[in-house]
Amino acid sequence: MNSWKLKEIVLMSLFAVVFGIVYLLFLHVGNIWAGFIGPIAYEWIFGIWFIVSIICMYIIRKPGAAVVSETIAAAIEVLLGNAVGPRLILSGVVQGLGAEAVFATTRYKLFDMWVLMLAGVGSSIFSFVYGYFLGGFAVYSTGYVALMFGIRILSGALLAGVGGKAVADGLLATGSLRGYAIARAKKGEASA
Repeated sequence: MNSWKLKEIVLMSLFAVVFGIVYLLFLHVGNIWAGFIGPIAYEWIFGIWFIVSIICMYIIRKPGAAVVSETIAAAIEVLLGNAVGPRLILSGVVQGLGAEAVFATTRYKLFDMWVLMLAGVGSSIFSFVYGYFLGGFAVYSTGYVALMFGIRILSGALLAGVGGKAVADGLLATGSLRGYAIARAKKGEASA
């Protein structure tokens, strides 16, 4: 993080705090919905728990932005009282690594819609594998687990990928992201 500017660290931290709160709120939404349809309820909204990694990487465009922002958000969620406790921080690391892996394969140079959606899918895959072993998914039928996995993939691609792009692009349109990599890239595209 030596090449990071202070304003990038502050922005990433701000997003992590905001989304740590959002993550905790969505946990309660998932809990209510799971009371009606079972554990598959969380899969529909799982992408929301990956969104900060997509937003921060899309704006800052530096190695580590996805995993660090997701880890901080998880830590904030724990501090706010998530019942899972400190183990949730490891979940944040795993989810962030899933997104980070996709951005790393592009050498942190591609940030189009497809890459952002794939980053959401990366978080989905990493988190599902982690959750499979810690969450006891093996007790469910193979078909149910496959359905859970498929829904999580869609949620990651749409809520985190498409949703994260929409949030960042909306902020960019307000002019509040001037001086960040996302604004420089858009300016370069406009002048090309």
